[in-house]
Amino acid sequence: MNILDKIIAQKQIEVAIAKERTSIKNLESSEFFNRTTFSFKKHLNDKSKVGIIAEFKRKSPSKGIINATADVQKTTNGYVNAGASALSILTDPEFFGGKCEDVTAARKMNDCPILRKEFIIDEYQIIEAKSIGADVILLLANVLNASHIKQYAKFAKSLGLEILLEVRDKDELKTVNEYVDAVGVNNRNLKDFNVNLSQSFDLVDLIPNDFVKVSESGISSAKTIHELKSVGFNGFLMGETFMKQANPELACKNFINEVNAYNK
Repeated sequence: MNILDKIIAQKQIEVAIAKERTSIKNLESSEFFNRTTFSFKKHLNDKSKVGIIAEFKRKSPSKGIINATADVQKTTNGYVNAGASALSILTDPEFFGGKCEDVTAARKMNDCPILRKEFIIDEYQIIEAKSIGADVILLLANVLNASHIKQYAKFAKSLGLEILLEVRDKDELKTVNEYVDAVGVNNRNLKDFNVNLSQSFDLVDLIPNDFVKVSESGISSAKTIHELKSVGFNGFLMGETFMKQANPELACKNFINEVNAYNK
């Protein structure tokens, strides 16, 4: 059993417990459920920013503890003030040290799109995402089949959420559908967690231009952002580069300044 298999097996247990603990009716009564969401697509297409999706992540299966002391509100607000276009927040507890409350905490501090970074396997999690203040959900093409991706994406749209579909190869691109807003290429293999940036360059021209194109993972230099942008990417999801520093928000600010200087 690889890491991804273990994550999904654990996720099935977590979702079952969540359903018992909190009803859909209670989720729908959340203070955030009926709010108007921020558009992920619009914010990533904003030419006044560089397209950084800054991630809050405490740990990962490949790196272990990355940052156990960072405060989610301070860090995410610092990201936004530094010029990040959107936020990504891990809510998986077992493998990434996240929780739903992290999204809620960040929501109270920030007026920008928040991606709930989670392994979605059930419509319940999509309702939950809306209830905690998320604007975008992540759907994984190597976890869900094309039918489920379309079903979940359509359902998310009905709630006012946008959808980032994550792919890793040409076959997974076949799962893209009309309800998707952005297509992300994960440079990290979720089965063994190895990183290969060529994934993004190999797939970018195969992604229809109707979708915002996002490169995810393994990005650590302004030069790489420049190269990815030059081939058609608008969004760049970065977490570890910032979170491994004692002051993630300052690391984000310095990085965005480097990108802006590089583009001049």
